[in-house]
Amino acid sequence: MDYKLDHNRLQQFGSLDFVAKQVVERFIVGLHKSPFHGFSVEFAEHRLYNSGESIKHIDWKLYGRTDKLFIKRYEEETNLRCQVILDISSSMYFPVMDNISISNPNKITFSVYAAAALINLFKKQRDAFGLSLFSDFIELHTPSKSSSVHQRFLYAELEKLLKPLPVSAKKKTSATEALHEIAEKIHKRSLIIIFSDMLENTATSDELFSALQHLKHNKHEVILFHVIDKNKEIDFDFENRPYKFIDLEKGDELKITPNEVKEFYIKKITAFKNELKLKCGQYRIEFVEADINKGFEQILLPYLLKREKLY
Repeated sequence: MDYKLDHNRLQQFGSLDFVAKQVVERFIVGLHKSPFHGFSVEFAEHRLYNSGESIKHIDWKLYGRTDKLFIKRYEEETNLRCQVILDISSSMYFPVMDNISISNPNKITFSVYAAAALINLFKKQRDAFGLSLFSDFIELHTPSKSSSVHQRFLYAELEKLLKPLPVSAKKKTSATEALHEIAEKIHKRSLIIIFSDMLENTATSDELFSALQHLKHNKHEVILFHVIDKNKEIDFDFENRPYKFIDLEKGDELKITPNEVKEFYIKKITAFKNELKLKCGQYRIEFVEADINKGFEQILLPYLLKREKLY
């Protein structure tokens, strides 16, 4: 699927709402030119007529074009409940740069724009959507709603995250406690979508995986977008010169030359990622590696594929 975003034009218009619409519209155009053109995104405001229903709300113009009976949907109608869970700890603000933008994002910027695009898709398809933000505690948790007022509120909360994190801020990750607590708050069956680098500082891997498993309670479906800068965090692609590496959550500093630790680092990070993928497979959680430098199709397409399977 080949489509391009006009990043310069998007950056000119700062509104998250505008950017989300543009991302989704470009994505839908790309779908129509791909093997996935069968997705019903363009008919999001309609549903098929069921025999015996009132004909009052049939869209007769659409019937004339398609020879099928569709009912117009209304604001209160929802198909699916979706909860977006976003890790906003300090590690998500990597890499630290002066010129962060939609075309040159760090992990939090990529996640915010991706979440906003998903919310736009949820709204198009009359799905209810909520938002949870966590670091070492839950900073925001909303119920799932499908109204325009709720959408604007979530966009306003997401836009706050696009501001640089103060140097003095050290927002640690406690995904284990946060995910357990969020799992207890979501009572109705939902599609849960997580954006996180899963760099947990305060728990063992078994405790972290237990928290992920907890999200499967109440028959929830879960997609974990493992947000990474693949070039730097997985491939460890740095020039072979002295660097000062700083732990964004603890403030610890380490002065090294990358080649001194590259082989050991890659071995450790690859083992961590493979274990994460394995556990997600065991728990029937969909694991998607989300490289911040590869655009939003890698986010929107897995969501649509999952939605088609569910409904």
